[in-house]
Amino acid sequence: MKIVAIVPARGDSKGVPGKNIRNFCGKPLIAWAIETALKSPLINRTIVSTDSPEIAKVAKKYGAETPFLRPKKLAGSATQMEPVLRHAIEWLKKYENYKTDAIVLLMPPNSLRNVKQVDEAIELFLKKDPDVVIPLSELSAAHHHPYWIVQPVKRGNSYELLNAIGQNVKYAPARRQLLPKYYVKNDLVFVLKPKILYGKNPCYFGGEKQEPYIVSDFYDEDINIPSDWEKMENKFRQLKKGMIK
Repeated sequence: MKIVAIVPARGDSKGVPGKNIRNFCGKPLIAWAIETALKSPLINRTIVSTDSPEIAKVAKKYGAETPFLRPKKLAGSATQMEPVLRHAIEWLKKYENYKTDAIVLLMPPNSLRNVKQVDEAIELFLKKDPDVVIPLSELSAAHHHPYWIVQPVKRGNSYELLNAIGQNVKYAPARRQLLPKYYVKNDLVFVLKPKILYGKNPCYFGGEKQEPYIVSDFYDEDINIPSDWEKMENKFRQLKKGMIK
């Protein structure tokens, strides 16, 4: 099986300009995703998909392949992930006759991942044969729980408070300990079959058979605004110091 890691990195980052090659704990942000992929014995190739020659140069320095520059039409702030991944695997098939059997999607902003987690996700994919392995973190903030998030719905002269599952909030457990477990999707590592990128409703975490890869809520992070950067670096340092297992 040919397993290809794809690291998507746009040059025009809006929230944090230039974040993909900005220094993150001693290296360009993108370098951490690349190095993690290269350490995995289960990954055959590590490809960076970028529209930026500067990012491509940095990616090559850290060992990734950059066989193409992504078309500008696939590098806008509103561009979805599916056409980006399709472009990468279709380019490999067309110009190298290289057929990708599975994609390992590593988004640079979540640099908290390690090779053990990547390998565990791939091994889960190989063992269970799902369409996709999706990284999830348990929802730890009780005030964000679907049972406690409410929407006021007008009923005549008054309101009914419905929670996120459409139930009157008065029927929800009043104590946090009694709430059922819910999970949130994070961007640690996705492993997917290329086929789910095609069809009527393509989705890189879709398909008919989805397998969860559950990690601590510590790993539920992203970098969208400047304040996220410092928070991510602080968590990264905790991991490197062995403060988090």
